[in-house]
Parts: sequence; C-alpha cells; structure tokens
Amino acid sequence: MMLAPYAVQAARSRGRQFAEIHSDDRSPYQRDRDRVVHCSAFRKLQYKTQVFVTREGDFYRTRLTHSLEVAQIARSIARKLGLDEDLTECLALAHDLGHPPFGHAGERGLNEALEAFGGFDHNAQSLRVVTLLEHRYAAFDGLNLSWETLEGLAKHNGPLRSPPAYIASFDVKYPLDLLRQTSAEAQVAAFADDIAYNTHDMDDGLRAGLFGFADIAHLPLIGGALRESQALTNETNRVRHELSRRMINALVHDVLRESAARLAALAPVDADAIRDAATPVIGFSPALAAAHREIKAFLFERMYRHWRVNRMTHKARVVTTELGRLLLERPYLLPDDWRVRAGEPGSAQAATVVRDYVAGMTDRYALDEYARLTNPAVPA
Repeated sequence: MMLAPYAVQAARSRGRQFAEIHSDDRSPYQRDRDRVVHCSAFRKLQYKTQVFVTREGDFYRTRLTHSLEVAQIARSIARKLGLDEDLTECLALAHDLGHPPFGHAGERGLNEALEAFGGFDHNAQSLRVVTLLEHRYAAFDGLNLSWETLEGLAKHNGPLRSPPAYIASFDVKYPLDLLRQTSAEAQVAAFADDIAYNTHDMDDGLRAGLFGFADIAHLPLIGGALRESQALTNETNRVRHELSRRMINALVHDVLRESAARLAALAPVDADAIRDAATPVIGFSPALAAAHREIKAFLFERMYRHWRVNRMTHKARVVTTELGRLLLERPYLLPDDWRVRAGEPGSAQAATVVRDYVAGMTDRYALDEYARLTNPAVPA
C-alpha cells in the first residue's frame, strides 16, 4: 500500500548499529518484527503477569496475549493513517520485552531491591534485551534492530529528558534523538497499549468477579456500550465480549478522528516533521481523554487495589524484592554462568547481573527460585 508522506519510509531507514548483508526481500521493519517474535524474551511473556499471576487461571491475559492485542489494534490504526504497519506492529510486540515477573508489582519490588544502583525501569530493560541480552547471532549481541525500532522502544512514553541509565549510555554510542518526538508509528503503538490494557483489564476484572455490570454502568463510554450490549443478549459472557468489542471500537475511532485532525493541522511533509512537532500527533479527543482517565481511575480503585489483587501483588513484590536483595548481597548463589559475571557482593556489577537475571524470569521460575533459595525443604 502507498504510505502517507509523514510515515516512516523503509527505504530511508537510518540502518542498524551493526551492518548486515540481507538475502531476502523483507523490509527492515518486517525483519525486526520477525526477530522479536522469535526471540526468547518474547516467548517468556506467555508466563509473565499482566494483572493476575499466571497460576491464577488460564483465561486471564498474560504479557504475551496483551502484546498480541496491542499489535492488532496498533496495526489497524496504522493502516487507516497510512503508516508503516510492520514498524508499528514490531513496536507493539516488543514494548514489554523488559517486564520482570509479576507485572508492575515485580517491577516495584526489583526497583526497591536495586534502589542504590538506579533501581529498575522496564522500558530501559526492553532496550537492554534487544541490544544486549539476546544471544542469537554470531556477529553481535542483541537483535540488531533498525534505528527506527530502537527509537520507538526507548521513547515508548515520549521524549526523554532524564533517561534511565542504560538508555542514556546507549544513546551516547548510538544516538536515538531522545529529546524529539518519536515517529507516528511509535505513538500509535503507545496508544494501542493504553486502549488494549484498559479494555482487557475491564474484561478480566468482570470475569474474575471483582466488580459487576452494575458497578460500571455509570462510567462514560462504558455505560452506553453496556446498555447496547445487554439489549442484544442476556448471556453474561456474550455481554462482556460485546462490551469489550464496542469499547475498543469507540476508542480506536476516536484516535483516528483526532489524529487525522492533528495531522491535517500540522501538515507534516515527512517523518522528521512528526519528530520535530511540539506535541504528539496521535491522541484522544479531549472528551475521550477525560472518559479514559475516569475508566483508569475506576480500574485503579476497584481492580488494581482490590484486596484479592493486593494480596497477590504483595506476595509478588516480596518475592522479587527478596530475590533482588538476596542475590545482590550473595551473588555466589547465582547459577555458574551468571555468577562468574557478578563480581563482588553489593557492587554495581552484581546489581547489573541480578537485574538481568531476575527481570528475565517468568512468574513460575521466580516462585520456584525463591523457594529454592529460602525454603530448606526445597532442593537447591
């Protein structure tokens, strides 16, 4: 398909950190997407928490199913706006590669354990995964993704004026224009993330019985969609699915209308004009942005702070905090291939190794490793 002039153009890519000779006809962003899908960090997302720990049920979202839903929404928006779908999809699939076990609870725990050494930031860890930690190629560490993909990952939440340590150090070696806006493709991936997690968290909260239809009927956007869904069927599961579909549809169409208006006003002649803009070109209308904030506030109060979720997140945070602290103080407990790189107990080098080791765990492995290190009845 013909791309809009402001789309990222594969033929004008800034290339890769390490030069490669390619033997097929894939675009650089198709190749990036394929490398992400085949990497071990992507596969591990299947067993990493979105909201509910993976052991709590087979039907709740995981980081992997979340990433797939983000990619579907992002690609649909990119197609309508004339953007590069492959770059957009790649960024959507890769945006959570750096998440530790147990979602944001695990992130807070690991951040607390490593506070003296810069803490933990999952966006920085995502960049670290694709530029250093994946060992799949003979010629380089990481996945050697294109500049445009690395830019979108580093600036997933917009320009970085105070970047995390790893992003700052990588930017010195391979500048990513951290102070500029990111591409429209990356902005779409970030908004698709918002649309997906609010919609499927609402769906998972209803499925888990944390709240019911009567509790959400007052919410903007949701109330009308719920009444329309209930007019079609009285089957709870069908109502829930119909509600999710209508929520996604309303949010996506609002992003398309608002973004089209912003693009028309800016009239960007190329992708760099998007990067040079004072504000993002992708976004919700003021009315939908307010409704979205109200939905987020409801989920925060009724789902993320529900006592059942609180108990799970408390336990998860304890596991990641204690794993981080224990291994930082006693790196000789690490497996051999990690221990030889850890250096002295309590050192910055030990903190780096422990950060990578714990962040790379699945929920299940983290629980098992915690038991192996703390329960005398469990074999080492």
